[in-house]
Amino acid sequence: MMFMKSSKKGWKGKERKYDDVIMKDARESDIIIPILGATGVGKSTFINAVAGKKVAVVGHDLQSCTTRLCHVAVPCPSDRSRRIIFVDTPGFDDTYIDDLEILRRIAVWLAYSYSKDARVAGIIHLHEISQNRMYGSTRKNFTIINKLCGTEACQNVMLVTTKWQDVSETLGRKHEEQLRSTFWKDMIGQGSRMARFQNDTHSAWEIIKDILPKSPVPLQIQRELVDEDKMTPETDAGASLKLLAESNQSMNRR
Repeated sequence: MMFMKSSKKGWKGKERKYDDVIMKDARESDIIIPILGATGVGKSTFINAVAGKKVAVVGHDLQSCTTRLCHVAVPCPSDRSRRIIFVDTPGFDDTYIDDLEILRRIAVWLAYSYSKDARVAGIIHLHEISQNRMYGSTRKNFTIINKLCGTEACQNVMLVTTKWQDVSETLGRKHEEQLRSTFWKDMIGQGSRMARFQNDTHSAWEIIKDILPKSPVPLQIQRELVDEDKMTPETDAGASLKLLAESNQSMNRR
């Protein structure tokens, strides 16, 4: 494990490994937008739509395609001297990699950027609208994302539904209302907003335009790791993952 020099914010990078992906040229002017969600929900497809070309690998099977983070820089339309950094992240249901390791990789990327004064403008959480029910892995992804963001950053979260081409408008609207009134109710009450990704560049940028005017708010996990010098398992997101794992083990023993 590689140790980093302390930044002016005091982040020591205690959990950073030699092969972790970070943004080495992070700038204060960067507009960072992580794309989060379960495996296969369309994170890479969304980033490719934004870029207008294939820059992220899209998976079409049951195995996770994105096991490491990757980030793509796109010029900001309103100020081309600034970059929008889209971060493609693994889901917390990877085929081979432990959930806590996935969280650590995401946390390291976010902590390093935060220590360099690059701020997260908003988070896009993707959910497949064609799902007939909320699967355990989907619930887990949403729970961890909620804990990762924290209450203050909820106002900068876009809750985005995908794969509308796979459902009728009537069924899609029904699922959308269920999300709004139950699973996403609390985050919407804290300022998060819903949107649809229609698998094209226009709808992707309409979602991004809702984020750009927002003032960046540090994510809870960034404050915990950098300002409070915690380790990933000690963060709220890490603790939630542990509880979920213990609960699953208990159910499996029954």
